[in-house]
Amino acid sequence: MFVKLSLCAMHKLTLCYTQSNMRYAFQDDENLFMVIDLMLGGDLRFHLDRMGVFKEDMIRLYTAEIACGLAYLHSKNIVHRDLKPDNILLNETGHAHLTDFNIAVRFRDDKPLTAVAGSMAYMAPEVLSKKGYFSSVDWWSLGVIIFELAIGKRPFRAKTNEGLTYAIMHEDLAFSSHGDCLNPDLIDAIRQFVCRDIRQRMGTKDAGGMEKLRQHPFFSILNWEQVETKTYPAPFVPDSKRANFDATHELEELLLEDRPLKAKPRKKKKKHLENGEPETSVAKDMRIMEEKFTVYDFTKIRKGDSNFKNGMMGDAQDPYEGKDHIIQVTDSMNPATPIQVNLP
Repeated sequence: MFVKLSLCAMHKLTLCYTQSNMRYAFQDDENLFMVIDLMLGGDLRFHLDRMGVFKEDMIRLYTAEIACGLAYLHSKNIVHRDLKPDNILLNETGHAHLTDFNIAVRFRDDKPLTAVAGSMAYMAPEVLSKKGYFSSVDWWSLGVIIFELAIGKRPFRAKTNEGLTYAIMHEDLAFSSHGDCLNPDLIDAIRQFVCRDIRQRMGTKDAGGMEKLRQHPFFSILNWEQVETKTYPAPFVPDSKRANFDATHELEELLLEDRPLKAKPRKKKKKHLENGEPETSVAKDMRIMEEKFTVYDFTKIRKGDSNFKNGMMGDAQDPYEGKDHIIQVTDSMNPATPIQVNLP
């Protein structure tokens, strides 16, 4: 189910300037492969760890490009839900792209989402309150990211997940000594994004959407036509002669991560059927999936397909809804380390 939703989300958004586009998807007995655009510039987490903080012009452009990406996602009724520096990639010319749609989900305007899913440090209060939410949660996450890029640490921190939840729900933003050296317009933009009143949160429809965002003093100096087409001069261009990622971390993930798909013992299945025993419902489903599986190729989309007309995600449900949620969150002490938490 998770794989299906991620594939559908990326398929629906293919060939968009604002994200890492999926080109192909295929699988073998043990692995699912998704081929996306090559981004040689690394992610924002990698560069933030090395720079400490970003310069103002970098923050301005990255925020604008991410905002364009979110606006596009939301126009397709898709909410990302896991926006963080780790999931924003730079291409070789220094422009930001959204990636990692693992828990992205399609939403309906008349049916709020209730699942607690994402990285806790970047979650909006309405996610943690479990009272229902829409695309507004992505704009809160963007505000948390901007704060982190400007200050070098996240706005809400605690030693426990309970403490972090309380901080997100109740504590005010504290710029401390950094406030004196930051552009007042940047501080105001952060406050408008990290706003608990959804009706006033920058980026949301109630707060004027992208039109109001473009007019904000911190962003109004940008040429937005160039921003949307990724032709605006990038203030930082990653070094193309070096690997813009932590090779050790990537190798650990490759070696330690369980394979998502497991080969099934087909011989036993055949014997099971040969003996004349009735086929179980699970075995039948697996057989049908094997028989009907086709490789996805974006160059051969059949526009007459009902799936294409109705939107690739159709009425797919959020896999987290109505269950005891096991969510991936960010450790309150280490934003780059994922942990799992059981929520009632």
